[in-house]
Amino acid sequence: MIPSGLYNRGAKQLLVACSIGSPASVNAPTVTGEGKIREVFRVSVCYALYDPLFVLLALLASSQSGSYVVRDESGDVRLIIFDENRASDSPVVETVWHCRSGQASTFLSRAVSQWEIVIMKQHGTMSITVRGPETRATTACCPEEAEFLGITFTLGTFMPLLPTTDRLDGEVILPLATKRSFWLYGAAWQFPDYNNADTFVDRLLRVGLLVRDPIVDAALQGHLKEYSLRTVQRRFLRATGLTVSAVRQIERAHKAEALLERGVSILDTVELAGYADQAHLTRSLKRFVGRTPAQVSGNVCR
Repeated sequence: MIPSGLYNRGAKQLLVACSIGSPASVNAPTVTGEGKIREVFRVSVCYALYDPLFVLLALLASSQSGSYVVRDESGDVRLIIFDENRASDSPVVETVWHCRSGQASTFLSRAVSQWEIVIMKQHGTMSITVRGPETRATTACCPEEAEFLGITFTLGTFMPLLPTTDRLDGEVILPLATKRSFWLYGAAWQFPDYNNADTFVDRLLRVGLLVRDPIVDAALQGHLKEYSLRTVQRRFLRATGLTVSAVRQIERAHKAEALLERGVSILDTVELAGYADQAHLTRSLKRFVGRTPAQVSGNVCR
């Protein structure tokens, strides 16, 4: 994915890096440039903006949907990403998102159970990858001066000729046909854009290159009396690349992270997210989010 979690987390976690700001509640990963990131800020609720460069960038970023601010130990500008995302009318698409990067940097990418198609344009050259899902948090790189379009698919949607298990914790790069098209199963396809992504997905569905298995939702909801356990396990793994247990663990970690970022105490999060104790919560967040409960809570403005 754009480098991993930057796009596989969708537009909710894209970042804008500036020099000075005040902390606020935010749903974003830890990001690092050459220095270690100390704080994460949402532009729309930042205050005490006393650095002229920050004020200029913050005003610009505030006009973009979901922009964020981060600062590293040196106080330098590291990364600028303006993002937008939208829902889709397609039942197989969770979200369509778009962003741009400034300087090269690294960031912490969370585990995710969904997969994505991501198109990157950098220095006039386009590329397309199919990536995910991801079973653990990793450090990922964001290339400089690049533009990204991402299509995140709903759980249970998959490409039969490109097995999800083959790109688990990785990606498949599709070959280019021309500057504006790529090869997919013997045919040249035009690169989609933010506005026609749904049309692109509909075409994939019509020709059978993209399908959805309803057994995935049924399995997660426990409505599977008519299927044998072996059948459910086989079809679930084929469609998602994961087991039912793995998907639930990832989703529970995301729920716990969201609770902590909203200011819920660690002990209450243990109970609300369904963990046996704080030790289990800590292990889960470190594996799937890459941060401890205390680190996640530290991003919340008190």
